[in-house]
Parts: sequence; C-alpha cells; structure tokens
Amino acid sequence: MAASAPVKVVLLDIEGTVCPISFVKDVLFPYALKALPKTLETQWDDPNFAKYKDAFPAEYASSKEALQIHFEVLVKADVKIAYLKSLQGYLWEEGYASGDLKAPLFPDVSGKISEWREKDIKVMIYSSGSVAAQKLFFGHTDASPSDLTPQISDWFDTVNAGLKTETTSYKTIASRHPEFPLEQWLFLSDNTKEVDAAIEAGMRSVVVQRPGNAPLSPEVPQRLQVIETFDALDGDLNVRGN
Repeated sequence: MAASAPVKVVLLDIEGTVCPISFVKDVLFPYALKALPKTLETQWDDPNFAKYKDAFPAEYASSKEALQIHFEVLVKADVKIAYLKSLQGYLWEEGYASGDLKAPLFPDVSGKISEWREKDIKVMIYSSGSVAAQKLFFGHTDASPSDLTPQISDWFDTVNAGLKTETTSYKTIASRHPEFPLEQWLFLSDNTKEVDAAIEAGMRSVVVQRPGNAPLSPEVPQRLQVIETFDALDGDLNVRGN
C-alpha cells in the first residue's frame, strides 16, 4: 500500500541496520577497553580530557582506577548512557584516524544513501552512540568514497533527542526540521521497540533484519513491515510487494 505522503527524510539506526552488530560488540567495544588504560595514564590531568572524565559520577571520576572499573562494567553490560558513549567516541577517534578502525557497511547501504540523496531525500542518523561517534563511523567506512558524512543531513543521539524507545524522541527529532511533517519521515531500525515508538509518534517505520541480528519473534512480521536489505524498498520507499 502506498503511503499518503512521499518520504522526504530517511532516518537511520546504525548497529544492526547499516552495519553488523558484531562490529560494535566485537571490534569497537574491545578497542575502547584496550585503549582506556593508556589514555587515563597519559591524559588524566589534560584539560582536553576533563570534559569526558568530569561527565562521570563524582565517585567514579575521583581516580583512574575507579573510572576504569566503572567503564568496564558499563561496557560489558552494554549500558546506553551518555557519559559512557562520549568517552567511547573519544577513544575510537584515534583508532579511526590511524586506520585501525574502519566501519563495515552492509553492501546495499552506501549506494542507497547516494540514491536517496540524488532524489533530494534527506538522510539523517539516530543512534544511541554519541553524535561524535556517529560522525567518526560514517567518516571512515569501507565504502568508496570512505567518508559518507557529506551525505548525512543531521545527527541525533540520546542527548539531543532522547531514548530511542520513547515516542517523544521522534517528535523531538521531527521538530528540528519542521519543513518535513512526521508522515514524511521513514525510520529504519533493527529494534522493534524503536520502530513501535517511531510509528506511535507518527513516522513511517520498518524493521531491518540483517545477518547476525537476533531472530524476530513470530508475531513481529504480522504487525510490522520487515526487510532484510534496503533494496527491498522501491523508488517511493515503500516495501516491495506491499
């Protein structure tokens, strides 16, 4: 069924949507854990590091040892909290700059982003990772060209938009671009709770089920649209065959 309004903005999740979940959990998280001790040792009193250290609760920002232990606990539990995400992004920056880190996109992603931009459809990002980390990710991909940041119109995280499972977050995002009514937004994510929240806010939203993602419960395809690749969206960004 065709949508009543044409899609003018594609809002993309990152982990499990444009790249494998394994990249975050098996590459990025371990890299940050390995890089942290040296960073704490060499930058603890550096004014440039202070904003990351001071964002942690006082009891953990009081010493290198306390901060490192707390950081490790949060990372291993995959806690999505702003001060953790900011420090992770800072640690990843060196890895991307050195070439040790490169973001692996699913094969359809870069081409579709370019195709949407050629059609004057805005592409924006909404991830639990910090905006700084998002820009590092899209600035150092395995696509050609590697830097996709010029094609991204805006960036949202849990700090400037809110939690991804809350309906108000999607309304906040849309309010930053009032020229596009909610019904002209399409949010693509692997997380069904996020898709539900976006739909409740008034956006269109589709579940993206990529290789390596957790299996969907049997009821999900009965109530939500599910795609395995962006190529399953037609020229009007409707799910093919629906």
